[in-house]
Amino acid sequence: MGERVRELRRGLDLTLERFAERADISIGMLSKIENGQTSPSLATLAALAGAAGVPLTSLFRGLDEERDALLVRAGQGIPIDHEGASDGRVYEDLGSLRGPRREIEPVLVTIEDETQVFPLFQHPGVEFLHVLEGRFDYGYGSKRYELAAGDTLQFHGEVPHGPTRILEVPVRFLSLKVQQPG
Repeated sequence: MGERVRELRRGLDLTLERFAERADISIGMLSKIENGQTSPSLATLAALAGAAGVPLTSLFRGLDEERDALLVRAGQGIPIDHEGASDGRVYEDLGSLRGPRREIEPVLVTIEDETQVFPLFQHPGVEFLHVLEGRFDYGYGSKRYELAAGDTLQFHGEVPHGPTRILEVPVRFLSLKVQQPG
């Protein structure tokens, strides 16, 4: 929706300020709408359509078909400063679709030092792990699971969890944290 509004504004060769003025909304609100940081009300959408001189329904055409796609090439994940990061342990963010909140957090975890002590993590939502290589024990609450290449583990993030013992390095696994709607 934000991209559609931006396209309409640019097609009219209007600044954010001028288009916001025409729609009788703040520049900040227009900027948030265009950048996908807020979902406009129906009244705001009607005002934006009116400011652009188009029918309200034109703002919705094709939205069920058009979606952003995010490609992160092999080796191009962004190293992130993560609570558990240290020498021998790397966390790479594999990207996030634009929007008001991050619904899924894909992270590639690489562990090359089998002697490290690991913190246990807790977070809202659910997490899915897929082991790519190596072998390790993963703690979830009072339980321990031995994981190896090809194994998956899915759990609720509120329960303390994390690697507890490295059995074969290097360990690489994909972690997908999914926020539940709310």
